[in-house]
Amino acid sequence: MTDRINNQSKITIIGAGAWGTTLSWLLGNSGHSVTLWARRHEFAAQLQQQRENRRYLPGVVLPELVTVTSDLPAALAGAEAVIIAVPSHGFRDVVVRVAEYISPGSLILSVVKGLERGTGMRMSQILTEELTDPLAHPIVVLSGPNLSGEIVQGMPAVSVAASKSREAAEYIQRLLSSHHFRIYRNYDIIGVELCGALKNIFAIASGISDGLGFGNNAKAALITRGLTEIGRIGVQLGAEPATFWGIAGVGDLVATCNSQLSRNWQVGRRIANGETLSAVQDSTPAVAEGIYTTLAARELSAKLKIEMPVTQAVYRILFEGASPIAEVRHLMSRPHKAEVEPWQTASNRPE
Repeated sequence: MTDRINNQSKITIIGAGAWGTTLSWLLGNSGHSVTLWARRHEFAAQLQQQRENRRYLPGVVLPELVTVTSDLPAALAGAEAVIIAVPSHGFRDVVVRVAEYISPGSLILSVVKGLERGTGMRMSQILTEELTDPLAHPIVVLSGPNLSGEIVQGMPAVSVAASKSREAAEYIQRLLSSHHFRIYRNYDIIGVELCGALKNIFAIASGISDGLGFGNNAKAALITRGLTEIGRIGVQLGAEPATFWGIAGVGDLVATCNSQLSRNWQVGRRIANGETLSAVQDSTPAVAEGIYTTLAARELSAKLKIEMPVTQAVYRILFEGASPIAEVRHLMSRPHKAEVEPWQTASNRPE
């Protein structure tokens, strides 16, 4: 598979939001032929003509090797690799449509950082469930500290390609790597997906903290306790503890919780400043995955009987109108406990 990568290989990206557009820019500038699929015909035509995604990524010019279309069968015909970059709440519906037209043997890469509400399923699980023949399509997921606004400026960044197939992960490494974007491999697809999804909850919490005027001590507490909550649920679901301390775990958590470019951080800050969740959503074209992930994680933690106090606090603030200050007081007055948990003991820690 890895030997087949060349400039004539067709790469299809499903979803023309900020991240899908960024990946098309990245691949096009590396000399690959890219087809970018947008759901709405008017938007696809505008993007193809103007060569700029003014809605999600203004100021970034698409390379000539990127073609934009709303014709899904044409977009998928002959694609060697299909990258799915749509919001998690619409992921299943899109996969059902993709499954009808995807070429046999095409690799599928999910770059979506979210969990499905109602099922708590990861995106790779949905792919396995909805593809006509999942064994015919190697599945890879990509996650890491990848803020689109920095990548399109040529700033250095790293990410993780996780797959049960080493060959498939190596393919994505070679496909996406450039002089400023470096890809690492990982076999822990469960941990990488959970880290990418759950960190958005704590990015919202960090935005709330910053909006309330709290300092670096509070931010550090949110990041470290957030990592603990991710670890609790991740280990129970079969993830490797080492993944939490890697690029997809602490790396993405630190970036998203500290950057004002993060949509999830922006949601939290605006909520702390008194705006309602509906007002924030109505005025923001891009999807903040942390909103949906908070719902899914709360449902999943209840099902698994896992304690996630910060997640619960974010849920109450977003969906029950709880006071951010009251939730902070509640978190700070919880019963005292030890920091280290069984899954963090020396026998489980990476060397």
